[in-house]
Amino acid sequence: MSGTGASFVEVALPVPLRRAFNYRIPGAIPRAGTRVMVPFGNRTLVGWVLGPGKQVPGVRNVLSVIDTEPSLVGGLLELAHWIAGYYVAPLGVVLRSMLPARMADASRNLLVPLRSPGSDEALSPGEARILAAVSGRPEGRSAAGVRREVGGSAFWANVRRLVERGAVGHVTKPPKLPASRTRSVVRITRPIETLDELEQTFGRAKRQREAFERLQESGGRQPLAALLDNGFARSVIRGLVDKGVAEFEKEVVFRDPFRDQAGEGRPGPIPTPDQRRVVARLADALEGGGGTFLLHGVTGSGKTLVYVELLKRVLARGESGVVLVPEIALTPQTVSSFRGAFGNQVAVMHSGLSDGERFDAWCQIKSGDKRIAIGARSAVFAPVLRPGAIIVDEEHDGSYKQSDVPRYNARDVAVVRAARAGAVCVLGSATPSLESWTNAQAEKYGLLSLPDRVGGGVLPQVRVVDMKKKGGSGTASIVGPVAPIPSSGPVGPVGAPKPPERVLSPRLSEAIHLRLSRKEQTILLLNRRGYATFALCDDCGDVAECPRCSVSMTLHRGRRRLACHHCGHTEAPPERCARCGSRALWYGGLGTEQVERILVESLPGARIARMDMDTTRGKWSHHEILGRLRDGSVDILLGTQMIAKGLDFHRVTLVGVINADVGLHLPDFRSAERTFQLLAQVAGRAGRGRLPGEVVIQTYVPDHYVIRAAVGHDYRGFVERELEGRRDPPYPPRVRMARVLVSSPNREDALANTERLGTWFRRRPGSRPEVLGPAPAPIEKLRERFRWHLLLRGSAADVGRMLRAVASEFELKGADVRMELDRDPLQLM
Repeated sequence: MSGTGASFVEVALPVPLRRAFNYRIPGAIPRAGTRVMVPFGNRTLVGWVLGPGKQVPGVRNVLSVIDTEPSLVGGLLELAHWIAGYYVAPLGVVLRSMLPARMADASRNLLVPLRSPGSDEALSPGEARILAAVSGRPEGRSAAGVRREVGGSAFWANVRRLVERGAVGHVTKPPKLPASRTRSVVRITRPIETLDELEQTFGRAKRQREAFERLQESGGRQPLAALLDNGFARSVIRGLVDKGVAEFEKEVVFRDPFRDQAGEGRPGPIPTPDQRRVVARLADALEGGGGTFLLHGVTGSGKTLVYVELLKRVLARGESGVVLVPEIALTPQTVSSFRGAFGNQVAVMHSGLSDGERFDAWCQIKSGDKRIAIGARSAVFAPVLRPGAIIVDEEHDGSYKQSDVPRYNARDVAVVRAARAGAVCVLGSATPSLESWTNAQAEKYGLLSLPDRVGGGVLPQVRVVDMKKKGGSGTASIVGPVAPIPSSGPVGPVGAPKPPERVLSPRLSEAIHLRLSRKEQTILLLNRRGYATFALCDDCGDVAECPRCSVSMTLHRGRRRLACHHCGHTEAPPERCARCGSRALWYGGLGTEQVERILVESLPGARIARMDMDTTRGKWSHHEILGRLRDGSVDILLGTQMIAKGLDFHRVTLVGVINADVGLHLPDFRSAERTFQLLAQVAGRAGRGRLPGEVVIQTYVPDHYVIRAAVGHDYRGFVERELEGRRDPPYPPRVRMARVLVSSPNREDALANTERLGTWFRRRPGSRPEVLGPAPAPIEKLRERFRWHLLLRGSAADVGRMLRAVASEFELKGADVRMELDRDPLQLM
């Protein structure tokens, strides 16, 4: 739609309102998906054009159009509409989550001084402070920064009066994108073809001639740094420029932190008959208009090779691919595999990169310069123009679920995006989610199987140690009296040293010693970080809780702090009980930090690495730790669940699970499924090469069906038992579910609103889902907010209809009361 006069445009804004807004814009309406800057209240926001709008009372003007072409391509705008509708989220918030952070940041409001304050000018104190704050800054200052400095509730009113007086200018600029990285390049401007001309031009300037010939051999241009590295002085290069045969120019260099990962042309393994069968089925679907497939392959069965072979066919068709991985820790390994096959066609997108690196990857994918995007959850929004395949590795993993608005599951979004694009979607896992397995059994998805390990390998033998028995290891929880924590020196339980067999059973300890003697490697899993998981008073039984959350605090010995793993609060370990004043404090529970200390003390000479959130805060921490394991400089890798997925190290022949019961008895219907997946996945890290593998699982419930299924690598047996347990009462995947959580700093407000909400649900006319609750959330207090929730259980249509109704019709009462809608929740804590 175009015209010479003003038009009206509909714009989605990243605000918590489930509606779009109308603005006036001069001339033609930009294409849908284009970013614009618009006024919204006292702010200026970045929004996205949806299409023609309406002329409504009080309509305001678009301030500027940011993009020359839409920032949302490849069907992403249509996908955003689906996400907003299905997950009941504001469309503008969904759109913001699809782009690099800087592109969707709030616009920059700058206050620019137009003149100095006059001595006789009648200014209010607030106006004078603002004018003084911006004076002497001709380039202007951020309005937000000035507001923080001068304060005052009438800030914007004062700004408007200063603007009317001509004392201050209010300028709005687009979000500041990461600056491009450039390098100096030397380019030949005048070719020299003959020897006579070379002699005439350079004479006795031998090094200049050599540099010129080097440039000719390089196609006429070369980075300045490369010439300097080859021994040519800067004065030599300057001499070429002075002679008029070359010039300097700036070249944009895209940031690629994985540039040195395996290059193109590395020979790959030859597919097995099973892999060829699977690839042939996927290739048929690619030619036939797409489809979704569940690839159920045991650990070590070569799913990655299937992905590579599929993407070769996708690129041959002129299309692009997206590969999702659940953990940042897997990204270097995955990138290495795909770079080996596709070279620089691969771009990486994940949160561990800098803003500039993520932005460069996004630009290269959008331009088509790179046609394979690899990354974690948000890479499902990679701006590939013609998606031919979307692959979700370890599709069962809970990290694909976004915890904040929009609360989407990247696995399900991948299925929808592929279907809308006519692409192939592959969901790969050795332990598929029950939802995906059920869809495959119902033939909504095609079911593909890789039943055997490649190279003739066999699944590792799994042994179970009953920790209740005397021959096991006594107790897995190290508990002891504590002295006041000193300001320096050792921190932690005092008294007699704890023998390592209290954490490592004799069987597991012997197995570790055997691997050390054979120079093989061991992985140990404990899905709890920290040193001790609670501090207990022996006199009154009080447990030190986080003041902001209703959870116990974890001791981190190295940092000499108690920490809450939910809100991040930390404090010094107490000398006395906060309730009764007693000094009889105990630290209980086992974390990876304590296990590391025990291993170091009991296995002198063993090279031990710990991998958890405390040791992987640095940008390349995962890569560095796993690199040491790969090159053989680590004997034992100890870690939390991040070491359980996808890692492929052929010298790892032993996996030990120190406490298999962590998470098994949580008040969540998925706890058994998550525990089985974790055990099966970590067991799969053993014996992936030619050497046989062994797994030792320590547990207090050796007869639990989850443990028995993990011992037998029996996924189907586990699924049958688990699905039967979700029949009555029904739980997903037998029904669909949503969670409605109400929170407030005031417990009574949270409870009252949740009770009103439950009554409102039950009085709705017509068909509706079953309403469970209200009840306090298992973690009732989180970040100083009390939390109550209800569950909706029923058909997909009924659950969706009820969520949309509550979002648009129900009104919360009280100060700072919030409501969260989570469709298809993965956890209920």
